[in-house]
Parts: sequence; structure tokens; C-alpha cells
Amino acid sequence: MAKFKKKKSEPTPGSEDSKSKIVDTIDTPEIEKSEPISDASKEPTTDPPISVAEKSDKDKKLAKLFWMRIALGIIAGAAATFVFEGIEGEERRWASIGFMIMLFFASIIVAKGMKMQLPSSDRKKIVTQGIGSYVFLYLFTWIVSYTLTHLGDIPTGINL
Repeated sequence: MAKFKKKKSEPTPGSEDSKSKIVDTIDTPEIEKSEPISDASKEPTTDPPISVAEKSDKDKKLAKLFWMRIALGIIAGAAATFVFEGIEGEERRWASIGFMIMLFFASIIVAKGMKMQLPSSDRKKIVTQGIGSYVFLYLFTWIVSYTLTHLGDIPTGINL
């Protein structure tokens, strides 16, 4: 933190302009020199260092989890079209969204069963890995498959 000291200097002889009076009365801060922060001063982490082989294995399992959720989103989105065919109106929409959430929780359980050795700072990756892709691909596939299966039900004026 900077310490402020009042500047005390005598005015220059013969100069009686207002600038010298203002400069003499202004407090100028004296800046403290900060010492560079070294890596040794950081708090030590309790996580053991991860070897290159363990990191490669972790990355492979996270990639496998990501692609598993991509495939699950596409398959579940298409299945939702046919599974909830008997439900009408607003209930179909909420049932499909509930189905999407339940399958995502099931994928979290499968991910925990993969026994990934993640440091404590990366534990949330089991949940967050591929969540956006899963949700958007589920919704996209559900909408497209529903549209394609019910295309001939409503007269649109388009001959197929």
C-alpha cells in the first residue's frame, strides 16, 4: 500500500506564479516497490502431482465421457419422439425434459463408475463435461425427429 507524505520543498527564488504554490501543497504518493511473487510463496496444494501417463488416461476418459454424452443426447432425443407419443400437449414437453434430465443423471453415475482419477479442483468436470452439447443435441434431435415423423399430419400445402 502506498504511503503518502507531504512534499516539503522550498519555493524557487524569483518565481511567484501560482503553479509553484499548487505543486508545493499537493500530496504526492510515494510508491512502494513490490517484491515479485515466487512460486514458493503460493499455498501448497494437497493434490499429489499427476504424471504424464495419468494425465493422458484422465484426458482419454474425459473425451470418452464427452462423446458418450453426445451419442446419448442424439439417441435419447430421437427416442423421446416415440416414447412420449401417447402423451398430448404440455405434458409431453415436460415429460421429455424430465427424461433428458434423468438420462443426464444416469450419465453422471456412469462417469463416476469410470473411476477417473481427477484432482479435487477438477471434480466438477464429471458433471460439466459435455453438458451443453448434450442438452442442445437432445433438443435438436427431438425437434427434428418429431417434425419429420409428424410432417404429413398437418396440411401445410407442401406436397411430399
